[in-house]
Amino acid sequence: MSKLHANLVLLFAAALWGFGNIPQKTILDHLDPLSAVGMRCLIGGLMVLPLIATEPRQPAGGLYRASLARVSALFAVAVVFQQIGYLGTSVTNASFLVSTSTVMTPIAARLLTGERLTTTVGLAAGLSVVGALLLSGGIASFNRGDAAIMLSAVCFALWMVELGRHAQTYGRPFTAMATQCLGAAVVTLPFGLLHGNLSPATVIDAWPQLLVLGVFSTAVGFSIQTVAQRFTSASHAAVMLSAESGFGALGAALFLGERTSSAGVLGATIMLGAVLYLATSGGKTAKAGA
Repeated sequence: MSKLHANLVLLFAAALWGFGNIPQKTILDHLDPLSAVGMRCLIGGLMVLPLIATEPRQPAGGLYRASLARVSALFAVAVVFQQIGYLGTSVTNASFLVSTSTVMTPIAARLLTGERLTTTVGLAAGLSVVGALLLSGGIASFNRGDAAIMLSAVCFALWMVELGRHAQTYGRPFTAMATQCLGAAVVTLPFGLLHGNLSPATVIDAWPQLLVLGVFSTAVGFSIQTVAQRFTSASHAAVMLSAESGFGALGAALFLGERTSSAGVLGATIMLGAVLYLATSGGKTAKAGA
């Protein structure tokens, strides 16, 4: 897969997640946050599980298991905080705040892997954040929901770096995808049963949202991201995936009646330009010492 193809499939994943923000909000009418995360991850993980058989076997040594554990733990914490945040903020604001991981990811990549920020990635990251800020209309009052989404963005940035390093070192993307999803389900579902409202009745009530979130946002979206990050840097991936806020705002306007101002339209245009600029650029992200 070329870097251009990797960037384009990441853009497709951003679209799945952006429109998936709608059921991620409305599912809370039926399920508590931990139950919602557990059920969507269970569905997504079970869908990907058969694909592990298509991957070559590799020795699962201690370093491999430790890397997979870091990826899975960061994924679980990120999706839990994101789902909790939807209790107290709008889809548009949540989409913007998650997109702040665009700036956090290059910083995390520099600290964790020594990846040096190039001019191309830096410019695209800056433009995408400016565009997302215009799109959200600004954050009028920062509440607990916003804080949870921000914590989610930090975890997503760390996860994206660890996922990229894991995928490029070990491959086996479907193993990583199934492990992180099923791991999140194992952690969250018991809490949903004991302290939430998880029951057959609530799952049946939430089945349309679970279908969208489990199949498209989780199984398809995270799988293609895991595959694509073998062929592009974490910083590139973060900028491409920042388009989620644009798709999220569009979906919120169409299905939830959240309105976007003219400044928001300008912001979406800036973000689209940043994403297309990075997607079509031929430069490679530099590594420290290269």
